[in-house]
This record gives sequence, structure tokens and C-alpha cells, in this order.
Amino acid sequence: MSWGWWMAFTWGVSTSAYQIEGGVTEGGRGPSIWDTFTHEPGRVVDGSTGDVACDHWNRYGEDVELMADLGVSAYRFSVAWPRIQPDGTGPANPSGIAFYDRLTDALLEKGIDPVLTLFHWDLPQALEDRGGWRSRDTAYRFADYAGLVGAALGDRIRLWITLNEPFIHMTLGYGTGEHAPGHPYLFGALPVAHHQLLGHGLAVAALRDRGAAAVGITNNYTPVWPQGGTEADLAAAATYDALHNRLFTDPLLGRGYPEIGLDPTIVRDGDLDLIAAPLDALGVNYYNPTGIRAPSSPDSPLPFDLVPLDGYPTTGFGWPVVPDGLRELLVGLRQEYGEALPPIHVTESGCAYDGIDDPQRVAYLEGHVQAVRSAMEAGVDVRGYFVWSLLDNFEWAEGFTKRFGLVHVDFATQVRTPKTSYTWYRDLIRADR
Repeated sequence: MSWGWWMAFTWGVSTSAYQIEGGVTEGGRGPSIWDTFTHEPGRVVDGSTGDVACDHWNRYGEDVELMADLGVSAYRFSVAWPRIQPDGTGPANPSGIAFYDRLTDALLEKGIDPVLTLFHWDLPQALEDRGGWRSRDTAYRFADYAGLVGAALGDRIRLWITLNEPFIHMTLGYGTGEHAPGHPYLFGALPVAHHQLLGHGLAVAALRDRGAAAVGITNNYTPVWPQGGTEADLAAAATYDALHNRLFTDPLLGRGYPEIGLDPTIVRDGDLDLIAAPLDALGVNYYNPTGIRAPSSPDSPLPFDLVPLDGYPTTGFGWPVVPDGLRELLVGLRQEYGEALPPIHVTESGCAYDGIDDPQRVAYLEGHVQAVRSAMEAGVDVRGYFVWSLLDNFEWAEGFTKRFGLVHVDFATQVRTPKTSYTWYRDLIRADR
């Protein structure tokens, strides 16, 4: 099959700082909430931490060579906030800035555009000690941090992403406690949504002031499939859609917040205007649809039940493989938001499977690439597709038990071995040129 239908389409790969860098005490880096969380017994299934991870801090040159051989035109990475501001405040740490300066230049020397995410969940622990994203002040500290990174790298970054998956960080970090910082507040976590989005808006302004070429945000999206036809099932699905999808999109595009129970007193005059600052891109991370039905118990703490989707193959994570869900999602965003929708970049798409010969991952990626093509043919403005992930890495609360990489990493020796899927993706990219 020819893939030449995407002239100037961006083919990329994605990673995040805590999942690959290691070097958590090197170069003046301060502790993050994930350093604290992973060292608490029972938090990570295999007891591992990101202390070393893929040792990208020392091996970034090798990883850039892998990307150059792969042929990607862009690399989406994140900056570790505690590398830049060890306690979340004050001037930039020179060693931290220098690392990302070297990485950026190394990418550009290979013709790879750097796509930089400012926040991929590694909040400085010192800020969490002062309330974290539950505190409005963290939004202002985030803007200060964005300005520091923008001043250092703003002349070379192709696309800035302010936040990665604020819904996931709010829900798992502050709602259920499965991720750092580990708080089980359920709907008490909703202020975290507003403060993250306020931080986004303030960061957009700070980046624009420093000449940022293009600025966006990345959300995790899911088609919501009611598992039942009762009025209660449909209402539960609508509630979940508002929480997962609309809460972090409606305000960005000028609609304000959906009716989801957010305390209106935390939204101050001018906040929504800041949050709705014009965007150059919307990052879309997609993994699977979500099945929802009405709560099975009147005592349920949530107004919906999450229900497994039967009849689909599953990844090593147990997630259903539904490539057409990505087409449905992209077309649905276009239908819902129309001309207000910025150009889309699929900033994460991937799956967990073991093995260096990984035909399941090849099939997964091929199906999702085809889904993007179908969405584009339906009129959706999609500009890029980034595979999650370049490397097997530290997979948050799952530790090293789930492998998403195009490149296998032996975590004992740090030997990198390209997988069958790496070769498939390289061939796809070459065929598109």
C-alpha cells in the first residue's frame, strides 16, 4: 500500500522525562512527586522506580541516532520541571537548561523538529508540599517555569505543548491515588482541573511573550460508548464524556466549563479568557474507547460504572484494540467544535506488547494510521502522528512490566534493540517521502 498521500505530514515518536531520563539526582535536579511516590512501598507493581529508567540523561545521543535512523521528522519529549527549578521556584538551573539545550541542538542537527511538552506529570515535590495543583498558586509557578524554558529554547522549538493529559493527571493523581501524588479525593479533585487549565493559559501567554512559534496542549480523549440503552445509562455516559473529554476542551475553545460539579467560586474574573487563548495545535492522545453504564449500586461514589468492552483483542495492558475508535474520535471533535478546532496532532498512539518481534504492535499501528487517514479523508485537519513510544520505559504505576517501545531496552544493561515495529515504521516513513 502506498502512503504517499501525506505530503509534509509529520511522523514522530514521543517520550516523557521521568519515564526515560533517569539521573534523578544529577545536574542539580530536585525531587518530583514521582520520585516520592515510587519510593513508597506498594505504589508500583514491581517495586521499581524511574531513578535510572532508560538512562536517557547520559544516552540521549544514542537515542537521537535511533530517531535519525528511524527517519522521524519530529520528536515529542518533555522537560522535567525539577531539572529547571529544583523546588519549583526561582531562576533556571543552568545544568538542567544545558541538557535540553544539547538535546534540542542534537535533534536539529539530524533534521528532527523538537516538540516540547512542559508538564508530563513530574511536579516538583516542593510545590506539592504547598498544595500542588490543588493550589491556584501552582498555576502561576507553572507560568514562571514556562517563561524560563521559553527564554532558553524558544528560538528552536517547533511546537510547544503546555500540559500532557491533564484529565489523567487529575483523575489518577488526585482522584483515585493510583498515580503521584497519590491522593484519593474523587470529585474533590476537580479544582485540579481548573488550576491546570489556568496554568496552561498563563503559560501560553508566557511562551508567546518569548516568541514561541506555535503552542498547543495535549489531551487524552476517548469515545464514550454507553453499555445499555436505558435513560440512566445514557445519562451516565454523558456525564463521563463531560468529565473525560469536554472538561478539558470546552474551556480551551471558549465554551466555559460543562456542568460537571466544578465549584464556580474557584473560577475568578478573567480566568476563562486566559484559558481560551488561541491555540496553534491540539494534541490528541488515543488508546481505546470507554464503556460506561449507570451505577450498579445506589451507594456508588461515582455517577457511572466503567465497563469492559467485549469482543475486541486486547493489548498487554488489557486495553481493547479499536483502531476505528480513533477515526470516530477525530471526526467527532470536528463535528462538535467545527471551525474553533485547531489543527490536530495525534501526539500519542501505541500499545503494550512484549517481545522484540512484535507483529501485534505492527498491526496495531497500521490500523491506527489507517484510522487517521480515514479521518483526514472525512475533512479533519490532522497534521501529525506520533508513536508512543520510542523506547520501552518506566510505565508509571506499572513500572517496567509494560513495554510500549519501538525499541527494546534491556534495563539491566541499557542495550537498545530495534523491534520489528521499528523497521515497519521506518519503512512507512520512507515510503511517504
